[in-house]
Amino acid sequence: MEAPQKKIPADSVGLVAPQKLHFSEPLPLRSGRTIDQYDLMVETYGTLNSDASNGILICHALSGDHHAAGYYDAGNPKEKPGWWDCCIGPGKPFDTNRFFVVCLNNLGGCAGSTGPSSLNPETGKPFGPDFPIITVRDWVLSQARLADRLGIRQWAAVIGGSLGGMQVMRWAISHPERLRHALIIAAAPKLSAQNIAFNEVARQSIMSDPDFHQGRYYDFNTYPQKGVMLARMVGHITYLSDTLLREKFGKGAGENFGRDLRGGKLSFGFDVDFQIQSYLQYKGESFSKNFDANTYLLVTKTLDYFDPTVDYDGNLSKAFDKSACKFLVVSFSSDWRFPPERSREIVDALLQAKKDVSYLEIEAAEGHDSFLLPIPRYMKALQAYMNRVANECAGGKV
Repeated sequence: MEAPQKKIPADSVGLVAPQKLHFSEPLPLRSGRTIDQYDLMVETYGTLNSDASNGILICHALSGDHHAAGYYDAGNPKEKPGWWDCCIGPGKPFDTNRFFVVCLNNLGGCAGSTGPSSLNPETGKPFGPDFPIITVRDWVLSQARLADRLGIRQWAAVIGGSLGGMQVMRWAISHPERLRHALIIAAAPKLSAQNIAFNEVARQSIMSDPDFHQGRYYDFNTYPQKGVMLARMVGHITYLSDTLLREKFGKGAGENFGRDLRGGKLSFGFDVDFQIQSYLQYKGESFSKNFDANTYLLVTKTLDYFDPTVDYDGNLSKAFDKSACKFLVVSFSSDWRFPPERSREIVDALLQAKKDVSYLEIEAAEGHDSFLLPIPRYMKALQAYMNRVANECAGGKV
């Protein structure tokens, strides 16, 4: 019996197809190295208007990619839509009837853009550990070149959550004339020592895997799956809140809240006793099958290195001095990876720099991953803000 055809929702962008764009102009990196040529994998939704004023750029987080909305295969009942499908589409906050939405897989990624798993033209083998460290500043420069390729002089808005929000900040600092609105969601001005520590544990999990081979596992026809699995398990814990874990893995209260047993009784050994253990192993294993280990190492370093104050004597407000756009900053109450006080640091710096900024803290139990979810107040806030942006585009205020 054939599986039923998947019915695509009416507010979806529908079937989509990525495109790979090649760039032959060398890209100078903050590290001092250069990428001579590179590819960027891109998806676009909606239509660019005649004066190219309605383009918005979506910047992805650590494990994201270019597939932000829509579907690749309408006949696959197991297929999930793009990672921000709740926000992108007709009538949604990033309304594709009004905006031309662009999302790319950043350099160093493993979803089609040039990265460690790509072939090095000089050797004919994957770059592996020879691929240079990429910073947020480098990503934004490559994104600016993408905008040039698409004929977009100025974005109506640049939008991102988590590591994506850091890219939005860098856009406002490095290319202030090229965006009118900046939406910084669930982000921080730079990582705390605790966050850098989590990233280091994740990297050590990968690099200590016997199948890592100093990053040259491609040459050995193997993959550090256990290392990537452990790294993702560590990371995934930080994306969720204690409240969410309790609700998801416990029906009782008090000491047993969130401690549901997988088999109904203790094993008195080192098997998987609790449902949370099984859940984390499942998440880690599924992630390890689809994400390149060297890319994980690289992107966590990108996170660690982000500090927009480095050229401004450690002063964040000074970094935003030349920014000309309007800002929306959003945080979530249960996000302990990038808690609301980190967003308020950004807001305070923007106010000190006399910038136009709106701030919203959303009550949500879902932790850091809240920015990916259709939480009603969050969706309404994005919708209201983006209506203003769309009306500016329609009014020709560019």
